[in-house]
Amino acid sequence: MPGILLAIGYIALLLYIMRRMPFYARVPKLPVRVVALLFLLKVAAGVALWAVYTWVYTERVHADIFKYFDDSAIMFSALPDRPGDLLRMLFSVQNDTPYFDANYYTLMNNWYREYEGNMHNDAHTIIRFNTFVRFLSFGEFHVHTVIAAFLSLTGMLALYRTFVAMLPGRERALMIAIFLLPSVLFWASGVIKESLLFFGLGILLWLYLRMLKGNIGPLGLLVFGATGVLLFHLKFYVIASLLPTLAMLAWARATPRLSLLVRTAVVVLVFTLAGLHLHYVLPGFNVLETIAVKQRDFIGLSQATDPGSFVMPPRLEPTVWSFLQQAPYALMITLVGPLVYPAPGAFGAVAAMENAILLLAIGFLLMYRLPWRAVDRTMVVSVISFVILMALLIGWTTPVMGAVVRYRTPLLPFLFIAVLLVLDHHALLVRWPRLRTLISV
Repeated sequence: MPGILLAIGYIALLLYIMRRMPFYARVPKLPVRVVALLFLLKVAAGVALWAVYTWVYTERVHADIFKYFDDSAIMFSALPDRPGDLLRMLFSVQNDTPYFDANYYTLMNNWYREYEGNMHNDAHTIIRFNTFVRFLSFGEFHVHTVIAAFLSLTGMLALYRTFVAMLPGRERALMIAIFLLPSVLFWASGVIKESLLFFGLGILLWLYLRMLKGNIGPLGLLVFGATGVLLFHLKFYVIASLLPTLAMLAWARATPRLSLLVRTAVVVLVFTLAGLHLHYVLPGFNVLETIAVKQRDFIGLSQATDPGSFVMPPRLEPTVWSFLQQAPYALMITLVGPLVYPAPGAFGAVAAMENAILLLAIGFLLMYRLPWRAVDRTMVVSVISFVILMALLIGWTTPVMGAVVRYRTPLLPFLFIAVLLVLDHHALLVRWPRLRTLISV
């Protein structure tokens, strides 16, 4: 009960802050009361995630929302007697020593992975996040849910602000695409990496477009850099998927008269060559080998734990030809895998149903598309490039449908945003006037 009361207190405080801060209170075509309702909805979704991992999947040691929270208690335990240890662990300063291993890390269940690669261990980031929140929560889990939901909402609002001016007459559809897709709402509202991922992704993209317009100050640049670091340490493949998009947008701003086809071809070529030769700059970091090892390790972990929705993928070899061969499979498994290979039980059925509805909605909306010359083609291609690259990286490495449903949540809003960018909403509403409440404000 004390934890629930404390969480309610923080909800009230954050609702008050949202009414006072222009970022939340003055969102184009999104009244502050709607923003508040979206926040409460995300808190409810975060509680639902907690309930699922409390009463349905009861092995706490394997639940992402609990295992990093529990490990953070070990890190936070240094505060009373050894606060210097806590600061060094929080900010990763001279903390990789046998002393910290013996007193903290070996007591945790998730600081070290069973399958360690040469990528940054993103578990460290979410453990540190939970440790920071413990200064506010006093160890009450539901406060962590409230904070995670608020950060996720903040990132999604930034994403909404990024695109709303590009989609006049389609504001409500944009809101649905960002905030209300079922899997996005469920997985990006609790105490897991996806909530922080949406926070970093939304803020970074919003600030980046402001930076291209010269509308950003020193504080904005500092936050932009900090969110880039957060994404790097949280999910490296997301920031890697976003880099070509950022490059295309910057180049289009600098040379608006250059052919989109030329820009796209050059960006694809440059990033492909850079990725294939990155190990010459960072010895030991071979991109193809890293992805192939990631797939192998995920297969090994899945076979050892039997998650129930495992689908054996074609094995990747660290060669360009192997990756090209498996690219269609990777796109298929990410975009329609939950429908083709539904996981067992109610969650698998819900994910398959959502996938079918999303595909039907996309197909329906694309029937009413604008002529290509009337579209912001650079933005459409940039958004689609992010979706495709992220879908490939997920599909190449992830053999578990439950994980695919969760990992692909950041790309789903962008997929719908690409559709909305080419949607002729006037023609749609002439034919289907009853859809007005779902499309425009």
